Amino acid sequence: MSKLAGMNRPPLLIAALAVAIGLLGLLNLAGGAWLLALKGSPYYAAAGAGLLVAAVLLWRRRATALHVFAALIAVTLVWAVAEIGFDWWKLTPRGDLLFPLGLLLLLPWVTRQLGDGSDKARPWRWRAGPLALTMVAACVVAVVSMATSHDLRGRLPDVRRPVPADLGGVAEEDWSAYGRSWAGDKWSPLKQVTPANVGQLQVAWHVRTGDLKRPGDPEETTYEVTPIKVADTVYLCTPHNIVLALDAETGATRWRFDPHIAVPAELQHLTCRGVSFHGPAAAEGAREPCVQRILMATNDARLIALDARTGRLCPGFGRDGQVDTLAGMPPHERGWYQFTSAPLVTRDLVVLGGAIYDNKSIHMPSGVIRAYDVRDGRLVWNFDPGRPDDTTPLKPGQRYSESSPNSWSTSAVDEALGLIYVPMGMGAVDQWGGQRPATTERFASSILALDVATGRPRWVFQTVHHDLWDMDVPAQPALVDLDIPGKGRVPALVQSTKTGNIFVLDRRDGAPIHPVDERPAPQGAARGDWAAPTQPYSSVSLMPQRARESDMWGATMLDQLACRIKFRRLRYDGPYTPPSVQGSLVYPGNFGVMDWGGMAIDPERQIAFAHPNYMGFVDRLVPRHQAGADRKGPSGGSDLKGSSEHGYNPNRGAPFAVDLNPFLSPLGLPCQAPPWGYVAGLDLVTGKVVYQRKNGTVRDQTPVPLPFKMGVPSLGGPMVTAGGLAFMSSAIDNYVRAYDVRTGDVLWRARLPAGGQATPMTYRSPASGRQFIVIVAGGHSSLGTKLGDSIIAYAAPKR
Repeated sequence: MSKLAGMNRPPLLIAALAVAIGLLGLLNLAGGAWLLALKGSPYYAAAGAGLLVAAVLLWRRRATALHVFAALIAVTLVWAVAEIGFDWWKLTPRGDLLFPLGLLLLLPWVTRQLGDGSDKARPWRWRAGPLALTMVAACVVAVVSMATSHDLRGRLPDVRRPVPADLGGVAEEDWSAYGRSWAGDKWSPLKQVTPANVGQLQVAWHVRTGDLKRPGDPEETTYEVTPIKVADTVYLCTPHNIVLALDAETGATRWRFDPHIAVPAELQHLTCRGVSFHGPAAAEGAREPCVQRILMATNDARLIALDARTGRLCPGFGRDGQVDTLAGMPPHERGWYQFTSAPLVTRDLVVLGGAIYDNKSIHMPSGVIRAYDVRDGRLVWNFDPGRPDDTTPLKPGQRYSESSPNSWSTSAVDEALGLIYVPMGMGAVDQWGGQRPATTERFASSILALDVATGRPRWVFQTVHHDLWDMDVPAQPALVDLDIPGKGRVPALVQSTKTGNIFVLDRRDGAPIHPVDERPAPQGAARGDWAAPTQPYSSVSLMPQRARESDMWGATMLDQLACRIKFRRLRYDGPYTPPSVQGSLVYPGNFGVMDWGGMAIDPERQIAFAHPNYMGFVDRLVPRHQAGADRKGPSGGSDLKGSSEHGYNPNRGAPFAVDLNPFLSPLGLPCQAPPWGYVAGLDLVTGKVVYQRKNGTVRDQTPVPLPFKMGVPSLGGPMVTAGGLAFMSSAIDNYVRAYDVRTGDVLWRARLPAGGQATPMTYRSPASGRQFIVIVAGGHSSLGTKLGDSIIAYAAPKR
C-alpha cells in the first residue's frame, strides 16, 4: 500500500505548481466573488474557479489540467483584448502570473509526468498542444501590443506672426522675470539652438549651492526655482531663501545673501520658486546702491529688497531692507502663512499673495493680496477677498479677514490695460464648504483681474464652483495675442488648471474666447454642505476620460483585482464627485492635470506646450467624533505623496476631518493604468489638442533602473524658444529633455544629478554670444526624486 501511495504522490515540481495555482485560484475566487458583489467584472471569480480545477487535476497528475489551463489563457486573452484593446502596459497585469505558470506547465519535466493509464500514452501534442497554442497566441498579442502606440500624433502649425523683439519689455537676450516677462508665457525669442543643432548641447557650467535639506525641515523641501537673468548676471534663490548672483558665462558666484529664515515646526512647504527684478536692465546708471533690486518673498513671511549689484539689503526699503508681512494678519500658528513664489513687479509696485497651510483649521490667515512700493516698502493697497470693496491700506489695529481665498502662485500683468491677473486658490478648508461666506464663493478657485493702481477687482472668472477638491488655480496666467478668425487679434489670457480645463479668455473683460459651457455636476455632498449644480467645462481641454473599472492596474493580477475592488467600493460619479465618508475617487486628483509649472506659450506660432498628468486621489471625510481633537498626522497639500502631501488633515472647527491619499494599489503602484504623464501641443487659435505623447521613464522609481517609457508624472514646467524647441526637466526621472515643439518628439536629453522638478530658462551671454539653457536639479522630497543642490547650464561648445 505504501508503494502504491508513493506512486500516486505527484513529483515535487508538479506538487509545487499545483499548490501555487491552487493558491492563486483561491485568492482570485475570493476576491472575484467580492468584486462580483460590488457589481464588478465576473472574470476573476471565473478565473479563480478555473485555476482551482486546474490545480486539483494537476495534483492528480491528469493531463487535462493543461487543457483547463489552456482554456483559461484563451479566455483571458479574449477578455483582456475586449476590455482594453492591444495596450501592452494595460495587458501586463492581466497575464503576468498566468503566462509564467503556463510556461512552467509546458516544461518536459511536467508534461512527461502527467497522464494516467488512459491518457499517458497519448502523444505530447494531445496533452500539451492546446496550451502551447494559447501561449503562442499570448505571445502574438504581446508583440502586437508592444508595437501599438496610443499616443495622439500630430503637427502644430508653423505659421509665425510677427511679435516685437522686446516682447513684454524684456531685452531679447534676457530672462528678467519668473516667466521671462510678466506676461508669463515662458517663451524666449532666441533661436541659436534649433532642432538641427540641439544635440550639440554640453554642460557649460555646474554650480552646487550647498543648500540641502536640514533637520527640522518639512517633508516637502524642494528645489523648484526658475532663475532670472539680467545683463550678465543670473539670480536665483534656494529652498532656505538664500539668494545667489552668478556670472552668466561661467557660473562663478558674484554674491550670496542668506536671510537666515526661521523654519517653524508648522510649515507645509519649504521652497523658493523665484526672485524678481526691478530697475533698468542696462548696467549703465546702476552703480548707485539699489538702482537695480532683487525682490524676494520668504518662507517666514518677509519681503526683502537687495541691491542687485552687491547683494546687500536696501536700507530705504521697509525696516533695514525688509518688510514684515504678518502685520494685520489674524492670529495663527507661526508657519501657517508663507511665500513660495516670485512676487510680481510692475509700475514701481511689488505685488504678492501668500501660501496658507491647507486644511489645518477653519481659522486661518487671510488670503489678502498686497502691493508695496518697490522703493520704500510702503503698503500702497491691499485687496482682501473678505472685504473686496475697500482696498485702502489697513489702518493700525485693524486686521484682514481670516480664512479668505489666497493666491500662492505668481501673478501676471498687462501694463497697457492696467490689470493684474491673480490665480486664486481656496480658503481655509478644501474638502468641506458648508460654512464658506459669499466672498469665498465669489473669488475662490478663480482668475481675478485687479486694477494695478488701486487693487480693486475689475473682473473675476471662476474655474470651479464651490470647490470641494483643492482645485486651486495653480499656475501663473499667460498673456498672448491671438488671431481668432472672425474676431481679429484678441488680447488673450490662457490659464491652465488642475482639472485639465484650459481657459482662453479675453483679458480685457474675462469673456471666453473659446467656448465654456456649464454642465451638470454630481450632487450629494456631505452633511451640512452642498455641491454646485453645474461646473464649467472649456472646449480647450486636457481633462481625462472618466475612470472605469477596466482602467485599474497593478503589478500583478491580484494587485489589479485589489484596485478593482477599491474602485468599486469608492464613490465615483465622474468629475467633481463630492468627498464622502465612504471615500470618493477624485480624478484628476489635487496633484492636478496641470500644477504650478503651467504651460509654455509661443506667441509667434500661437501654440502652447503642456505636460498633463493623470493621477487619482481618494478623499475620505472623517466625522469629527471619529477624528479626535488631538489626532496627530501629516496634512494637506497639492502634490503626490510625502508626509506633507497626504494623510490626515484635521480641519479643526469643521464637522469633518479628511484623509487624502493617492489612489494606489496594495503594492504602492498607481491603481490607474499608465501613462500617467504626457507632453501635449495645443493650437490656441483653433483650441485643438494636436498631439499628446507619453513622457518619461520609470528608471529612477524602480529598485533596478529600468528605462521603460511608461509616461510618468511631472512637476515643474516647460519653456519654449523661437528656435522651435521646448525644454522640460520636471518628469520624475532625472533627465532634462528638448522637444520639437511642433510634434513633441524628443530630440535631446541629458542625465541630471538629481530630480529636476523646476522650470528651465534660457538666455544669451554677452561675453560669448552663446545661448544657454539653465535647469535646477535639486529633487522633490514629496515626489521621492533624488535630492541635490545643482544649477546646470548647457550651451553649444565655444567656436
